[in-house]
Amino acid sequence: MKSIQDENYQQFVITIKDKIRSSQYEALKAVNKRLILLYWEIGKMIVEKQEEFGWGKSVVEQISLDIQKSIPGVRGFSTQNLWYMRQFYNEYVDVPNLQPMVGEISWSKHIIIFSKCKNELERTFYIKSTKKFGWTKRVLSHQIENKTYEKYLLNQTNFDSLLSKDFQHQANLAIKDEYTFDFLELADKHSEYELEQALIKNIRGFLIEMGGDFAFIGNQYRLILEDKEYFIDLLLYHRKLQSLVAIELKIGEFEPEFKGKMEFYLTCLNERVKLPHENEAIGIIICKTKNRVVVEYALKNTQHPIGIATYTISPTLPKNYEGLLPSEAEIKERLKYLDDLK
Repeated sequence: MKSIQDENYQQFVITIKDKIRSSQYEALKAVNKRLILLYWEIGKMIVEKQEEFGWGKSVVEQISLDIQKSIPGVRGFSTQNLWYMRQFYNEYVDVPNLQPMVGEISWSKHIIIFSKCKNELERTFYIKSTKKFGWTKRVLSHQIENKTYEKYLLNQTNFDSLLSKDFQHQANLAIKDEYTFDFLELADKHSEYELEQALIKNIRGFLIEMGGDFAFIGNQYRLILEDKEYFIDLLLYHRKLQSLVAIELKIGEFEPEFKGKMEFYLTCLNERVKLPHENEAIGIIICKTKNRVVVEYALKNTQHPIGIATYTISPTLPKNYEGLLPSEAEIKERLKYLDDLK
């Protein structure tokens, strides 16, 4: 049969393909949701029957053996997985806010979250983030181990005083307090140039660590003002925020004068590069270390949205953030805006 080259026909075929892909995706989601609900019900039944009849731990292994004997070849009902179902139910049964989200991600990712996270708000963050960013199991584990939840909540910015409420919450969820660049092969002592080049060579890992929705525009991005050249270390674009994001890399401790240079860059970007439909440019200064009090004072009277973060190139566990976290009400308010970033 001769191929039809008509433009209307080609567009029609594209529409059909899109509908097929969408239908397949929805079918997979429906299957996953039914599976999660099945595991929830089984976990509930095991808990209730153990309480009713006083059955001990060995009953779980026996249930597994009997199921596999009765239904040869069935998968997902090992002793370990049945224990996970029991734990899954026990962990979430008294948390009504989490129950509507259980069908949003796969079972294997749920196991990682409820095994490694014991706080309701922390689990909410990782469930929503996994769904939003499409994290694999490996990436999810990495994010939890590197305390991504705490790093988003403790970032130091001036967004609350400069941006509208909706925009400030979304912007805060786009910037971390500390970035882990453990995918870089750098010596402990390195130059800013070496750090920049290593990030460029590992651009995929860099953008994943930045947190999603960032697009790379360029490094050493040139600005010309009065016949003089100025260069921004890295220029990104955040698709959901619709903002240019200027990044300056510093291998030492944060100094207040870094802020002035960033303000200059943001002014130039807003007046010479930003498109009419885009929001104001945002700056992120990433340093090796920072004094939180110095950062707080440096950002007090800033006229541009800027965040100050640190970085590490080793996979060592980060500092303990627990005593610095905001109140539960503030955390809940911020996590609501993860849904707005879909």
